[in-house]
Formats: sequence, C-alpha cells, structure tokens
Amino acid sequence: MTRIRSARPGDLHRVQRIEEAAGAAFRALGMDAVAEEEPPPIEHLAEYQRAGRAWVAEERGHVVGYLLVDVVAGGAHVEQVSVDPAHARRGIGRELIQIAEGWARGQGLSNMTLTTFKLVPWNAPYYAKLGFVVLPDGEQPPQLAALRRAEADRGLDAWPRVTMRRPLEQTPWTPGSAQRFLGGTSTGNR
Repeated sequence: MTRIRSARPGDLHRVQRIEEAAGAAFRALGMDAVAEEEPPPIEHLAEYQRAGRAWVAEERGHVVGYLLVDVVAGGAHVEQVSVDPAHARRGIGRELIQIAEGWARGQGLSNMTLTTFKLVPWNAPYYAKLGFVVLPDGEQPPQLAALRRAEADRGLDAWPRVTMRRPLEQTPWTPGSAQRFLGGTSTGNR
C-alpha cells in the first residue's frame, strides 16, 4: 500500500538516492549526461519541504518516490517527480501528481505544467496519458519560456524537450478530498 505525505527533513537524503536511481534509467537510451547529473542538493530540497511543496510516496515505511512543485505563471509547475525504479509502473507517479493537483486547486491555480523529454517513454508519452498536452513554444508564458531556456543552458536540449500543460478541474478541494494530502492512505489504481 502506498501512502503519500508531505516530505520531512529526514526524507531528503532518500530523495537524492531516488533521483540517482531514476536518472540511471536514461543510460539505456544513450542519455548518459542525464544519468550522470547530480541529484538536487539537500538545501534545495529543504526549500521545497519547508514551503510545503514537496511530497513523498511511502511503502512499508520506506520512501519510494517524490514530487516537487513550484508556482509558475499562475499554475502548479511540477519541478520534479521521480519514483525508485524498483517501485515503478505501479501508479506511484500518478498518485503524486494527483496530490499536486489537489494542492494546486486548493491554492486557486488553474493549471499544472511541466517540462520533459519528448521521446522518452516514461516522460512526455506518460504525461499525455495523464491529460497533459504539449504547449507550443510560441504559446508559453514568459516564466515557462525562461525555465526552458535555463534547461537548454544546462544542456538538456541535446534531446527533444517539450513543455506540457493540463488544465485543472474547477471542483472545490474539500477537507474530505484533502485526506490523502494531509497524510491519509492512498492506494491508487493498481
């Protein structure tokens, strides 16, 4: 059973290990530079954790995935979502994104965005299945365009990348629907 909860300071070293393990999968696609990227520094992760914009997926007391969110151009921007490959393909990433969606609606945000690799099967094609659509370069708000330029400066555009957006349903985020966000159990669709 998977439980999604807010990240705690003690989770951050494990988050780094998850990022390293998830990144290693890119090596099989010839994307060694991505696989070799350093995980985010603890202080960077701690900023998200302190701001209440970091969540982890936990199974049997072990953190197996995480998600970080920024607010960019009036939307919730998924800065990073990663799942330990040993726990992949069980809906954990989807559950983390659902938690971020609930948080975003609670903040009054109208959409979710992310940037990702266009041709990596567990990137853009996966997010399309979750309702995200490619946002053409000419239609990106300035803040999202600036994020893409920063990614290009880091060398990530060596492989095709896209910005994706998903509008949020404007249903109220009630205390009952907040149960999972506040630490309740989430089992997802297995």
